[in-house]
Amino acid sequence: MNQNTRDEKNDYSNPRKLAGLVEYAEGAVVSRTIVKNDAGTITLFSFADGQGLSEHSAPFDAYVEILDGKADITIGGKKVAVSAGDFLIMPANIPHAVQSVTKFKMLLVMIKG
Repeated sequence: MNQNTRDEKNDYSNPRKLAGLVEYAEGAVVSRTIVKNDAGTITLFSFADGQGLSEHSAPFDAYVEILDGKADITIGGKKVAVSAGDFLIMPANIPHAVQSVTKFKMLLVMIKG
């Protein structure tokens, strides 16, 4: 059974600006799920300055694209500086963490398979 969840508030069948779909909130990390189904998820995040996600791992590879601002992403103990326009892959089962350098927005695509 393929359960499919989409953001019902918006019609994404027309072109949109990704960075505009999630707002910054002072002192917070904000996420907005665009698609979630059996095949994976597409989620937008905004991080206020100084915010982050502690080290964790996921069972699937994840594509991350930085839409705005700057961050440090640590993958397997190696810190990588990223900024708007950069992308990277966080490999499955490898610990990773995210820390804002400035406020920033990112797109996270996780495909199960």
